Parts: sequence; structure tokens; C-alpha cells
Amino acid sequence: MSDAALLNVLEPISRHSVTDAVFEELHRQILALELPPGTKMSEVDVAKVMDVSRQPVRDAFYRLSMLGFLTIRPQRATVVSPISEAAVMQARFIRSAIEAETVRLACERLTEADMAALEDLLQGQKQMSDARDAAGFHALDDLFHREICVRTGNGFAWDIIRENKAHMDRVRFLSLSFASQDALGDHIKVMKAIRSRDSVMAMEQMRLHLTRIKTQIRRIRAENESYFEGEVWRD
Repeated sequence: MSDAALLNVLEPISRHSVTDAVFEELHRQILALELPPGTKMSEVDVAKVMDVSRQPVRDAFYRLSMLGFLTIRPQRATVVSPISEAAVMQARFIRSAIEAETVRLACERLTEADMAALEDLLQGQKQMSDARDAAGFHALDDLFHREICVRTGNGFAWDIIRENKAHMDRVRFLSLSFASQDALGDHIKVMKAIRSRDSVMAMEQMRLHLTRIKTQIRRIRAENESYFEGEVWRD
């Protein structure tokens, strides 16, 4: 049988979809602090609870560790990583640099349909905020930022951001208990600047939006000191 013929009869490997499901659920629980920093986890226990084999759990653990959510220690329990202030601020720096550029491009490139789609996301965020649905708000918050990257032709930029923002995500999620309206207001200002094709204002508003975390993290750490690593970021 030729190589081409062999490829035609191969079956898809379903394990990846199971791994994705395990990854997404653990990612959700860690982000929402349902699995807070310091929580000990084992492949055996997670596999049993989720009714899957150990391999997809092992794969999901590895992916989460690469994002900074888990610390895998050989011969010892895997634990949910503490939040690193340094990692939060590094992610803020990366995001500010990348997203200021993407909103500049958005002012040049987005079509009316693109802008309408982004405004629909903002309406959804308002509904989530009114309903006090932090998880729903956070998901749409991420989607708003992602869609700006994608719709300007720079989806790869969101991949870079996603790889670096795990610690920032947990701080942002905790901030929604008191700052969702601020976040939504920032997004509205960014969107207004994009619709006006005002690239200078769009870049300024995005930087201001992403800088809020520098003050929010002080309050969050004061209320949740056990979630953080010992170091304190000095700007």
C-alpha cells in the first residue's frame, strides 16, 4: 500500500478532543479560583473525577504548566501555581505593546461589519455585567481583545498574548468583583476611537485600559495574600 493510500484509511485520533475537554475545564476552574493557588492535584484523581484515562490528563497538565497555571514537580504533587506579580506586570507590558499596535491597525482596516461585531460583544459584556456573571464577562472581554487582533489580520498576536497572560488572567478575574464597569467603559472608549478612525486616541485608551491592573493588583493582593508568590513587583 502506498503512503498516500495509507493516509486515506487512517482514523482521526480522538484523544486530542478529550485532552482539550480536560484542559478547558481545568483552565476554567483555575481561572475562576475554584482551584485556588496551592491546590494539590494528581493525574489519578483528576482522571477518576472526569472519567477519562490518565494520558489526556497528563497532556492537559503539561499544557497548563506551559501557560503558568500549574507547577509540575516530579515525584511530588502537582500544584496550582501561585500568582506572580512579576509575571502579571510582564504580561501587561507585552499586551500594551502589542495591543496598542493592533488598535492602530484597527482604525485603518476594520470594516463596518467588523465594528458592528465588536459592538455586539460590548453589548454582551454589558448584559454579563448587569447579571453579575463574572465568567461570562471575562470570556467576552477576552473575545473583544482577540477579535481586534484577528480582524486586523494579526491573529498570531493573540497567540503570543495568550501564552503570556495566565497570571494576569486570574488577577483580572478577581478584579471583576469591583471593576467590571471600568473595564466595559474602557472598551467603549477604545471602540469609539476605532469607529472615529482616531488611531492616537485608540492607542492611548488601550494603554490606559491595560494599565489599570497596576493599581488593581494592590487591592487584590491585600484581600488575597495567600494566592500570591512572596515577591512584590517594584515598578
